[in-house]
Amino acid sequence: MFEQSSSESSAVARVRSWTAELAAMHEGLDLGEQIDMLRALEELKCASAGAQAAVTAEAVRVRHAERELAGVPKERHGRGVASEVALARRVSPARGQQLVGFATVVRREMPFTNAALVAGKITERAAIAIAQETACLDLRDRQQVDRRIASDLDAVERMSEKQIIGTVRAMVAELDPAAVAERRRRAEAERRVTTKPAPDTMMWLTSLMPVKDGVAVWAVLSRDADQKRAAGDERSRDQIMTDTLRDRVLGGEGSEANLPLMINVIVPDSVLLGDDDGVGWVQDYGAVPGDLLREWIAANEEQGVEQFVRRLYASPKTGELVAMDSKATKFEGKLAEYLRLRDQTCRTLYCDARIRHLDHVVRKADGGPTTAVNGQGTCETCNQAKEGWGWSARPRPGPNGEHVVEIVTPTGHRFTTNPPTWTIQERGLRVDFFGMVA
Repeated sequence: MFEQSSSESSAVARVRSWTAELAAMHEGLDLGEQIDMLRALEELKCASAGAQAAVTAEAVRVRHAERELAGVPKERHGRGVASEVALARRVSPARGQQLVGFATVVRREMPFTNAALVAGKITERAAIAIAQETACLDLRDRQQVDRRIASDLDAVERMSEKQIIGTVRAMVAELDPAAVAERRRRAEAERRVTTKPAPDTMMWLTSLMPVKDGVAVWAVLSRDADQKRAAGDERSRDQIMTDTLRDRVLGGEGSEANLPLMINVIVPDSVLLGDDDGVGWVQDYGAVPGDLLREWIAANEEQGVEQFVRRLYASPKTGELVAMDSKATKFEGKLAEYLRLRDQTCRTLYCDARIRHLDHVVRKADGGPTTAVNGQGTCETCNQAKEGWGWSARPRPGPNGEHVVEIVTPTGHRFTTNPPTWTIQERGLRVDFFGMVA
């Protein structure tokens, strides 16, 4: 939940009035006018992104100046600023950091890209890509690319985002191939695997890896799929490639691996027993339908996989897991596990990152106790932002007694968050730890 500051300027009120007017602007238009309206709205959307960049850059400048006057150490001038931007724009802190960096660079070093964005000629995503792709160049070369790609507004407007990025990459490689090579070496250190829920109870499993490895993995999967299709396999090529990747990682098709994995599942008893269709929650994914959970658990029972079942109870009124307290100064053991299960992802609005830190809402240094009420799961970025100058947080009961954390930013804006809730019966929630054989 977002609460505005106590006073609203006439400029902010005017922009809000545009939002209200937009909803009815399309009424009464013929088809040709509707297409023109789509283009006009797209230009407005791009120009709005340019205005947001300008506001962001100015806010960063003012915040740094304010903290310098307050005697805050220089290395802490920017702490929490990106999180303020992220909360205002309803995006993750990582995205907020990207937007702050982009706004600062595009306003200071890339006048032609900035002008194209403000004029509605290119998208925010294209402008950010230009800034990112030229980050390895010195200022003179970066501004040369900026001029060549964006000085002709009509020409850049005719280019797709993919064409803009491809053209910029070619320019960068031409101007400073050594910088491109060094950037590639640094990027290889950032290789990782990530997950993201997909529609229809599916999941995106994505790996960022060096191109030589990625091409090789793709070639192996493609070769195996072609061979199996030629041998009469009725699965589609995409299905075979996906199944082959799964089998090679999880230990199917000839693998000798047989290692048990522990996967956390929260599911109401009524769903687990088939009395209720309902949903449950799977760690590292989110909500899944009850029939899939029952099928999943039954399959493990048939395979003789040992199951470990433990019960956590939740309030029938709020659907939240009950609290657990600790006399320790750190969140450890069952209390730590409880907080991770209760919050599931970072508690900051719009973040959704995985929990990396278990944080005292009221700082331990300020007397905050190590309890479930004063605890929350956060990502590293959000935990650090809360330690920034002018930030404060406190737990407070919600309207129905649920656990609420209120964050107040340096500008006085207030944001409140609740942990996920579940529709349950009085028997409470059952947490199943069941082994998957890989």
